[in-house]
Amino acid sequence: MRPINQRRLREGQISELVVASYDGGRTDVIYETGELIEAPNWTPDGKWLIYNGDGRLFRISPDGSKGPTRINTAPIEDLNNDHLVSPDGRYLYVSANDGHLYRVKAEGGDPVRISNTYPPERGFRYYLHGISPDGGQLAYVGLETGSGKTVTRVFLIPASGGDDLALTDGSHPVDGPEFAPQGDWIYFNSEQGSSAPGHAQVFRMKPDGTGIEQLTFDERVNWFPHPSPDGRLIAYLSYPPGTVGHPADRDVIVRTMTPDGGSIRDIDRFNGGQGTINVASWSPDSCHFAYVRYPLRQVEA
Repeated sequence: MRPINQRRLREGQISELVVASYDGGRTDVIYETGELIEAPNWTPDGKWLIYNGDGRLFRISPDGSKGPTRINTAPIEDLNNDHLVSPDGRYLYVSANDGHLYRVKAEGGDPVRISNTYPPERGFRYYLHGISPDGGQLAYVGLETGSGKTVTRVFLIPASGGDDLALTDGSHPVDGPEFAPQGDWIYFNSEQGSSAPGHAQVFRMKPDGTGIEQLTFDERVNWFPHPSPDGRLIAYLSYPPGTVGHPADRDVIVRTMTPDGGSIRDIDRFNGGQGTINVASWSPDSCHFAYVRYPLRQVEA
């Protein structure tokens, strides 16, 4: 029996799949549903958006006119919302709720596990977030709970499988690592330098883990930086001050900034959070990006 995704929309809540222009001048709801959908990303040919729904993947055209159509990943059908498309468009890389990473053909097919098995007492789990421009490496968050506390680190692993390479030391919570389009930086969020628990900001580092730079310095809690394919902008999710983690149903802002942290611009503000923009979501031409809102509608008594 297929495991059930425990998260559900609240009564009266819907999912709105939004395509926004890079400057926020236009935000179009291209699909809405009473089911929970999460984490859209674009295919390299610009023809499809791929999103997660109840542990499965679906594709829909960016204008909403075609789809949604399910992408078969059986027997791995308990996926979380961390998924990516290879730069050549041939493969999808996914995180499953069993804690492992898998590769599957873009049209669907039998998933191939590419992550490693660790002793159960380490409680090691993989959460996928980035792929290098040449498609050769995946950037992920390794989460361990075996020590009695939760430790997260940014890792790299070959896209075909192989040894895991830690880039951060686990001294601060981290998440959302994603490669810059030239492969010269990895952007991520971290609580490094924060005095308040949960106060994540956006950072970047070299692909070997050196040269860490902090890019945002505000009172809000900033997650999931996504560089545009042309390298001109970073889209990210900004939570209210005091948020811990990346929960659902918060008053969030989708923002953009330049790669060095300048020229911050508010694009959209809504009820959202977990599932809104967890993965790379820019169109190939860098003119648009996609995300999910979760508005609450009035329920009649």
